[in-house]
Amino acid sequence: MTKKIILTLLSVLFLGVFTMTDASAKPALDLENTIYLDLADGRVVIQLRPDLAQGHVARIKELTRQGFYNGLVFHRVIPGFMAQTGDPKGDGTGGTGQKLKAEFSKSPHVRGTVSMARAASPDSGDSQFFICFDDASYLDGQYTVWGHVTSGMEFVDKIKAGSRLDNGKVSDPSKIIKMQVAADVKE
Repeated sequence: MTKKIILTLLSVLFLGVFTMTDASAKPALDLENTIYLDLADGRVVIQLRPDLAQGHVARIKELTRQGFYNGLVFHRVIPGFMAQTGDPKGDGTGGTGQKLKAEFSKSPHVRGTVSMARAASPDSGDSQFFICFDDASYLDGQYTVWGHVTSGMEFVDKIKAGSRLDNGKVSDPSKIIKMQVAADVKE
């Protein structure tokens, strides 16, 4: 009887440890809502947030699948603030011509937040976006957050910075090598 109790206790203990280990395992990526942003120094993984900005996420995936972002530069990079890209002209004045209705949320602008750039009008977001280097809480509720970097921020940190005196304008800027929806990648 005692042997049976000990074996039962060991089984429960083993199952408990197994369950704890299993429960703490990292969840699988939702590949349809994950972007791979390849830079010269490495891959940045961005988890998309359709729960916050369904229209923006759909448009980013559409442009990504068209290859729109491949080769575009980070034209505005301000140390301690953000790196901005997505302009086919490379100077901050371009886009696709398709404006998106703002999808502001309470999601904070913190290190790794990916958010849509825009002009003065809330509904002027198009193709340009930025990645925050650090906390930028003063942007909260005013820009559409559509993703967050889950790995590769060390590569974002290596994007060539511009001058604070010239609003972050970059000479000889870093480029997006390739941007892909993870579900489309056959590696």
